[in-house]
Amino acid sequence: MTQTKEESDLRSRALPPRRRSPLRVAAWTTGAALLAAAVTAAAVGVGGTGTGTGPTTATRTPPATAQVTRTTLTETKTVDGTLGYGEPLTIAAKAQGTITWLPAEGATITRGRAVYSVDADRRPLLYGAMPLYRTLEDGVSGKDVELLERNLAKLGYTGFDVDDAYTWATREAVEDWQDDLGVQVTGKVLPSDVVVADGRIRVAELKTTLGATAGGPVLTATGTTRQVLVDLDVADAHLVRKGMKATVELPDGTEVNGKVTRVGKVAETGGEDEAATTVEVELSVSGVRQSFDSAPVDVTIVSRQREDVLAVPVGALLALAEGGYGVQVVQGGVTAYAAVETGMFADGQVEITGVDEGATVAVPK
Repeated sequence: MTQTKEESDLRSRALPPRRRSPLRVAAWTTGAALLAAAVTAAAVGVGGTGTGTGPTTATRTPPATAQVTRTTLTETKTVDGTLGYGEPLTIAAKAQGTITWLPAEGATITRGRAVYSVDADRRPLLYGAMPLYRTLEDGVSGKDVELLERNLAKLGYTGFDVDDAYTWATREAVEDWQDDLGVQVTGKVLPSDVVVADGRIRVAELKTTLGATAGGPVLTATGTTRQVLVDLDVADAHLVRKGMKATVELPDGTEVNGKVTRVGKVAETGGEDEAATTVEVELSVSGVRQSFDSAPVDVTIVSRQREDVLAVPVGALLALAEGGYGVQVVQGGVTAYAAVETGMFADGQVEITGVDEGATVAVPK
């Protein structure tokens, strides 16, 4: 049957208007920084129609829900690093003679143990912050005397006070020590008689050979603690500080604990990316079982953390017509919109206030 224009107009006016479904936009994060919250593109009014007369409710159960939980949110950044033992120091022989003994590369040397030998006389390691620069003997006083006496005491020698004065009691302890070492007993200690380092050392590379003439570099050594060096972009330097914890992923996929021990104060340009400006960050690590001396690693630094906060999945956030964000609280098969204040975003979750812990919220798909 042919429909007249007047009949068509009457039929159109009789039909109820079609309701439009709100559009939603997705959320995404890059690293620990949230770029956009998952919100409703069509604004939702807390007052139902936007008039503020009462909460908007719905009887349909949402497709997915989550609970408001109390948790710790952690923001992290992962950067490239290099595992090693730190910068090596060069140990040189200060006495003339012939090199008659050398340690193996990779060996660890502790207090009192020989670092090398010249003319069959061992050069033992002492711990300290300053090298010996003069002959220590009766009547001498100073920090270098205290360094020697402290080491003698740690090695088990007694009969003297650990102070800055080289007395007859110190001389007797030195003579006992020299006798035990099997070197000439003089009661004096020359700078060439010992090697001084901050602590125990690890032999990195031999610089001479048996039978060579002493008087030059003997070996390079490092500390024995594994370290990671990171060339950190200066734009991220504010994220790290001394004492901050980190996680280090080794080449085999295992993870070990790390801690920032130093943050460089000098920015440098160069490295793999010639245009990059970086500062050097040093971390100590523990639990490394692999034997390799150097290896590339991934370092994950905790740049920010919020403890004991209420959080929901980012996808639970909705944009409100009044501005800000809200969530759909689900209770007894009925949902109601509630405005919330947002805080930190991390790990796909967002910190909120305005909703009770344990409440169930909708997570639109």
